[in-house]
Amino acid sequence: MNGPTSLCTFERIVDDAGVAPQIEALLPVGVRPRQLRVRTLLVGILLALLDGRPAHLSRAHAALVALDEDDRRRLGVIVEWKCGTHLLTYRQTEYTVGLIEEALGKDCPDGEPTDIVQRLADDLVEVSIPVHYKQATSALAVDWTDVESFARPPLKEGAQTADPEASWGHRRGNGPGQKDELFYGYYLQLATTVHEEGGAAVPELVRRLLLTNCHVDPPPAFVTVLENMAASGVALGDVLADSGYAHRVAAHWALPLRALGAELIMDLHPHDRGTQGTFAGAICWNGNLYCPATPAALFTIEPLARGAGEAETVAHDRRSAELARYKLGRITADDADGFHRVACPAVLGKVRCPRRAASMALSNERPEIMHTPEEPPTCCTQKTLTVPPSVNAKTRQKHDYPSKAHRLSYGRRSAAERSNSTVKDPASNDISRGWCRLMGLTSMTLMLTCLFVVRNQRVMASFEGRQAEDQRRQALGLGPTTRRRRRKTVADLVASSANAPP
Repeated sequence: MNGPTSLCTFERIVDDAGVAPQIEALLPVGVRPRQLRVRTLLVGILLALLDGRPAHLSRAHAALVALDEDDRRRLGVIVEWKCGTHLLTYRQTEYTVGLIEEALGKDCPDGEPTDIVQRLADDLVEVSIPVHYKQATSALAVDWTDVESFARPPLKEGAQTADPEASWGHRRGNGPGQKDELFYGYYLQLATTVHEEGGAAVPELVRRLLLTNCHVDPPPAFVTVLENMAASGVALGDVLADSGYAHRVAAHWALPLRALGAELIMDLHPHDRGTQGTFAGAICWNGNLYCPATPAALFTIEPLARGAGEAETVAHDRRSAELARYKLGRITADDADGFHRVACPAVLGKVRCPRRAASMALSNERPEIMHTPEEPPTCCTQKTLTVPPSVNAKTRQKHDYPSKAHRLSYGRRSAAERSNSTVKDPASNDISRGWCRLMGLTSMTLMLTCLFVVRNQRVMASFEGRQAEDQRRQALGLGPTTRRRRRKTVADLVASSANAPP
């Protein structure tokens, strides 16, 4: 990704996205033709970000001026005027960006980008991903992070600031003992591709992004982006999200995504865990329906603690599997209205129950219901139940929570964390305050979109390099490459200090 190859790649991406002509059509036409076209501006920003530089217009201008003379003439960086040859100036770069901000921004900002800005961002990021990687997976991991504005926050509430579209938000602090801290800026949400369950590895590419101010609730705003994504013909598969998304009102996150055909895999918020009432006598617990005679001790299972040992993991998985025997099993998929049917666990042959005579012929290895309700509820008198979408609307997901299958599948969500970390790396494109000195949603969205286009190219190059190396080693009969852990233990330090001078 250096030299002419980078320039050709970025020009192809900008052309395939078709965003430059759309923006040009919205800009005013002056008496004298504008030297810097939108296409050239986008290419210059991409070239500057490729080198790990901040998103400064001066950097983009310098990247364009540093091109070969043939490329500069082709892109309009050098043109012939009446007075002779003219080289693009920084003031012309600033002027074009100002026109874009004025044409694409909102007269009355509401904390969200305009439809055309979001559509242009979607198109650019989508085109940066090759077709074969898009077809390799439909699973996405979503997350949001903080992006500080270059403007100083207002000294008091209601005071003027250089970036009126930014607002106060909170983020996790990095210091010891810090839980969160305030910042002035925006929330950035990303949808990162991850491999399918049991599928081959794929590069973790950002496929959608959304920038809003901190007064806008992130999950409901991102639902619109995913709806537009599905409307464009992209099928949604697994959607992995943390409890920040799962804890929202069902109508703001879970229900719309299920309507799009997505399978939710979420970490439940502590307030949403445990028993949440009953339906037709069945117990609603962690998004599923369970037999009313389920042993109460099984409802005390919590997610496996980080750093748990092998024995603890085995015991946890065994209890989760035992609890699954008492779950009312789904026997149909959701219909057009979101209804589905479930069957009694005894009818499905998972437990032995005196009320289901056929189940008593099962092996004694199956758990047996010893105490049936004196007045059997509907779930005990009917073999199947029709479950409306309102039951477990917020907590229902693809795998039982917190089972082994859920833990392994949810582990893919770390890709979203890596997407955030790669653009907050001090050694590369670090989006901390000062990275972009332009202010407002339009300019910030433009710069961040270009950044993730570049970031996707880096991730693909790294992924393909690893794949080629693994194939080379496999052809030589060698095993896959493994990371060498370079660390010193306490024993190593004691041994080295034993021979140290007094």
